Amino acid sequence: MAERTLYIGGFHAVMAVLEDGAVKPLQVLLAQHRQDERSRRVGELARALKVPLRMIPKADLDLLAPELRHQGVLAMMPAEAAGDYGGEDALDLPAGANALILVLDGVQDPHNLGACLRTAEAAGVHAVVVPKDRAAGLTPIVRKAAAGAAERVPVIAVTNLSRTLQKLKDRGYWLTGLAGEATDLLYDADLTGPRVLVLGAEGEGLRRLSKEHCHQLVRIPMAGKAESLNVSVAAGVCLYEAVRQRQQGR
Repeated sequence: MAERTLYIGGFHAVMAVLEDGAVKPLQVLLAQHRQDERSRRVGELARALKVPLRMIPKADLDLLAPELRHQGVLAMMPAEAAGDYGGEDALDLPAGANALILVLDGVQDPHNLGACLRTAEAAGVHAVVVPKDRAAGLTPIVRKAAAGAAERVPVIAVTNLSRTLQKLKDRGYWLTGLAGEATDLLYDADLTGPRVLVLGAEGEGLRRLSKEHCHQLVRIPMAGKAESLNVSVAAGVCLYEAVRQRQQGR
């Protein structure tokens, strides 16, 4: 029986899975018309790693991955790479002095999850925690939106998010949740030290049990008529406030 496969598309995502992915591609496919520097780098890296490289018409790439804006490059991956998460045992370690973890409580839109991963990597987050059920997984669309971050920041899928939040508290983390009804403002909260930022799903926000596990709930001040921000935008605001405070040694 033929091996089940999936495709990752886009230069950032393909370079990341070649350089940093725990599972290497079965082969890399490049559009025949691409003769630019990025294509050359992908080809050189694939050859150096002994990953088979094929040049095929762009129309064939479109047929293989019609849902992706592949930019003329695809990496064929074994299907199990879709579940390439870090192990939950990584959360058993005691909290480091400047450890920063992002928890996403049920983000379902793959573009939002990918954008959150991209921001998390840029902000130096140590791990992103997501629930296994009722949430977006590490699909090709998520990896494309993450632009390589899905291979560079540990993503840990857990079976029971409430239990995981309690485990993080027991390990010495302070949990700060984002909720629109909170009275405290994000900018007044101390986000230094071992910290977990907990953000909810699109529209629904944090679930009740997740809120109850947080030491503190905060909100982002909103000056306009919009009631809330997109979760990936909110993640960026929260993470970079934590980065700012840590750099200034609050």
